[in-house]
Amino acid sequence: MGFVVLIHSSKTMRSPKVTAPATTPLLIDKATPLASYLKTLTADQLQTAMNISKPLSRKVHSTSAAWNTEPNRQSLAVDSFVGDIYSGLRAGALSKGDRDYTQQTLRILSGLYGILRPYDGVCPYRLEMGYKLPTQSFGNLYKYWGSVIAETLPKEGLVVNLSAVEYTKTVLPYIDNNRVVSPRFLTINPKTGKPSQVIVHTKIARGAFARWLMMSRITSLSGMVQFNDLNYSYDPALSTPLEPAFVCKEFGGIGLSMRLQKI
Repeated sequence: MGFVVLIHSSKTMRSPKVTAPATTPLLIDKATPLASYLKTLTADQLQTAMNISKPLSRKVHSTSAAWNTEPNRQSLAVDSFVGDIYSGLRAGALSKGDRDYTQQTLRILSGLYGILRPYDGVCPYRLEMGYKLPTQSFGNLYKYWGSVIAETLPKEGLVVNLSAVEYTKTVLPYIDNNRVVSPRFLTINPKTGKPSQVIVHTKIARGAFARWLMMSRITSLSGMVQFNDLNYSYDPALSTPLEPAFVCKEFGGIGLSMRLQKI
């Protein structure tokens, strides 16, 4: 029976040294024409489509122009994305055995590549799944990707959803909802004493939860409730079978930041 954990890509990327042979993204044949199309857009078009500043649009334009599939220009996906989820994941600090296990079980949803395994080779890009591009063929990425992303996933077993709604819209409509586990991470508000979602805490916690699953080899619902990293603990009163809730009084992930790490 299959088991897969979903996270999503980030806007910010880097190009670290490759620490293992890169694999080819599963949907590279659909990613390549999309990347080629991005190369045809002007900086002004990118600024409008992505709702970004003019200086950033010029940087994205240069990044798009440099995108390629040359083996020596790729870096491993799991080490290339920089963001809160990846701060919690701390992939660079995982053992080789745990990193190899992520290749089997962890999947990164991506606007450009569709879906990535941790060791897949990637080239820097910026393309969020929700962007509306100025053409009929690529204007709606949900339509462009259709069901092909979901079709790469195991046909049976749990799907642990740690990704943003923007990305899971490419997966959840095409699989049985009874397979999908969507953990929630809440922080006690010191003023009200009640648990609530703090976005940055949640993002880091999602990465930490994925890391914990990889290291502990947890593949069952009953095992997942044991999660206790970053001061979180399972709260049965706030949980449902497919939406386990974890609450912390004091968030234990303050200071985690892959942006400050160097490879």
